[in-house]
Amino acid sequence: MALLKYEEIAESLRSRIAAGEFAPGETLPSGRDLAEQWAVSRATAIKAMDVLRNDGVVVARQGTGFVVNETPIARPAGDRRAGSTRVTGGMPFLRVGTPDWVEPPAHVAAALGMDAGARALRRVRILQAPDGSPHSYVQAWFPPGVAEASPRLAQTAPIAEGTTRYVRRQTGRFPVDGVDSTTVRMATEAEAQHLVLTMPAAVAVVLHTAYDMEGRPLVCEEGVTPGALYEHIETYAM
Repeated sequence: MALLKYEEIAESLRSRIAAGEFAPGETLPSGRDLAEQWAVSRATAIKAMDVLRNDGVVVARQGTGFVVNETPIARPAGDRRAGSTRVTGGMPFLRVGTPDWVEPPAHVAAALGMDAGARALRRVRILQAPDGSPHSYVQAWFPPGVAEASPRLAQTAPIAEGTTRYVRRQTGRFPVDGVDSTTVRMATEAEAQHLVLTMPAAVAVVLHTAYDMEGRPLVCEEGVTPGALYEHIETYAM
């Protein structure tokens, strides 16, 4: 489906930001400049900026205009209700390494319906507590059918609008059902290093798998949180 003009402008700016043309904190072209460049009304140009602002890509600064958001924000995928095991939206995060194609652990491969030896695209990040300390170590695994159609998943630049919106735009697929499985175990050495834990240390592990409207897995995400920081609150009618 063809994009509307303001959506086309927003996507162009989004791509330029992802490519590094506009760095975090840098001011984007004004509405007047965009209107002239794209031969559209200023209202259309501003509507494009509003799309980026609503997605968290840019912020408005009085006297300056729109600037690229300096802090990527982690958002929960889909419309997960408050109180579910993986509501961590709104937390700043740090990207760990570069997204890579590797063979996932057996339990992740099983969740994604992948054969043994097949590779998935892995994105790793550390969610941060308000004081900047590590809160959770998260590995997101995308099956080939999703990752190959969504090239920005393989880039280190943050997807400020969230992977769910991006994947939907690229593939037409979106999460309809999710399965969360929570277990408790001892942290691995790598997890302890990323979370600054003294071994031995207990951690809560939430394995989240999102499925599209046809029941196909979109992503499997494993979040590891120190036992002292993990809390699950369930609200229900009595």
